[in-house]
Amino acid sequence: MSLVVRNLQRAVPLRRARLREKVQAVRRALGVQRFDLGVVCVDNRKIQQINRIYRDKNTPTDVLSFPFYEVTATHGLCHLLGFTHSTEAEWQKMYQKEKQVLEELSRHTGTRLQPLSRDLF
Repeated sequence: MSLVVRNLQRAVPLRRARLREKVQAVRRALGVQRFDLGVVCVDNRKIQQINRIYRDKNTPTDVLSFPFYEVTATHGLCHLLGFTHSTEAEWQKMYQKEKQVLEELSRHTGTRLQPLSRDLF
């Protein structure tokens, strides 16, 4: 399945092709090639922000992992229902609907899911 590697930090020189090869090797060793995977490298400030939002821990960490299929499915379904985020007013309506759905899902799954469009406006 697919593997997406993004480098959003500049603190550590990173060769994405080499990282992709190593991640693929780990996937093969673990027998999980059938799952889509995204690897996003960020700086300490950004990972601290994500850690605070999703885990209530206001410190940097080395790795965070999320099952984003619930979030992306919710976002996509909101679009199919006519929600958009082209303007701030439209975004506000869509954000509130996504947040409501994800809060309900979070209660059932014990996770802390947040809308993809959280910081759009």
